[in-house]
Amino acid sequence: MGDKKLWLTMANKNAKIAVKQKNNEYASQARRMEAFRKLLNLSELTNRIECFDISHTMGEFTVASCVVFDNNIMQNKDYRRYNIKNIKSGDDYAAMQQVLERRYKKIISEDLLRPDIILIDGGKGQLSVAKGIMQDLGITDILLVGISKGPSRKPGAETLFISNGIILKNIDQSDLGFHLLQQIRDEAHRFAITGHRAKRDKARITSKIEEIEGVGLKKRKSLLVYFGGLEGVKNATIEELTLVEGISNKIAEKVFNFFH
Repeated sequence: MGDKKLWLTMANKNAKIAVKQKNNEYASQARRMEAFRKLLNLSELTNRIECFDISHTMGEFTVASCVVFDNNIMQNKDYRRYNIKNIKSGDDYAAMQQVLERRYKKIISEDLLRPDIILIDGGKGQLSVAKGIMQDLGITDILLVGISKGPSRKPGAETLFISNGIILKNIDQSDLGFHLLQQIRDEAHRFAITGHRAKRDKARITSKIEEIEGVGLKKRKSLLVYFGGLEGVKNATIEELTLVEGISNKIAEKVFNFFH
């Protein structure tokens, strides 16, 4: 009984510590949000922020991200990624135009929750694109903010271009509202680049597996269906690969050797 009581006491203590840390984190973000409103001279009713970023490699495998900050925390369940298609390679303006159009057409058609502010990772050009799309969609009540890193791309030296015509430069790097803006921007970047890398790596593997001699379309499809995707095929043993209809021991060895 002594050990059980000790474990229960420790569990309760850890739970209280976790709750306290969560409350402290929430209070810290609340202070940051208050400072953010002050930095941009916003109403206290401003709460929900959506931030967009574009990621690609030399114009290929372009992915756009949307992350959401609301009620003083990052709302992971509301994050979205968008595969950008049918644009000129490396055209970040067209990519931003496409993601904003897709995002807010859906919000309008399904009457979903709208943000109070949209953050765009980019300067005047990206902000201009965003303003044009929102005007075309008839959305005029959302403040747009472009975050430009500037020529040096040095963290802390960003310039803010705001859709109401205000430009903020040389912002105090200790400003809590500025910290929140950087945090949300960095999260959008992380989420975009993670999606981009996954898309790029999958495309590379798919492209390479097509080059394996003797593994045609039908066999590739059988393998992918049987193992539930590329990762399953990659992790399969030779014996497991031969269980797939049409996959001989010779082909199984070729596939296995390709991944290992």
